[in-house]
Amino acid sequence: MHFRLITETDEIWEDVRAYAQACSWRAGASLAASMAAHTLADWERVAVALDGARICAFCTAAKTDCIPDLPYTPYVGYVFVDEAYRGNRLSERLIQFCADYLKSVGFQELYLISDHVGLYEKYGFSVIDRQMAPWGSEEKIYRKAIL
Repeated sequence: MHFRLITETDEIWEDVRAYAQACSWRAGASLAASMAAHTLADWERVAVALDGARICAFCTAAKTDCIPDLPYTPYVGYVFVDEAYRGNRLSERLIQFCADYLKSVGFQELYLISDHVGLYEKYGFSVIDRQMAPWGSEEKIYRKAIL
């Protein structure tokens, strides 16, 4: 298993976009649309976990997430692990990979938005806020110091 940070100039960009579009999580289509529109800028990246050449997980390191106008940045977003790879803490490893990258570009903390209960807390995140998402559910805003 290895991890890569990619931008639109990377040779696997389109493969990752297509994978996100076809994945079982409905938010994957939103990431795919964002990738197709080339909305990532500056230090923003898509992180990918690869088992050989097979895409098995992805997430983003980005300035914003799904809830607009929040005062927090940067975010780890769109965290998705393929069903065949779940149960191995791959999401934790992928998030840590993004945290290491974000630290290298000058950040000291990162944020994540989710409605999951008990998942991100075991990765060192704490709930700092709750906000209504555009689709009408209350989401938790998590924070983690980058060590």
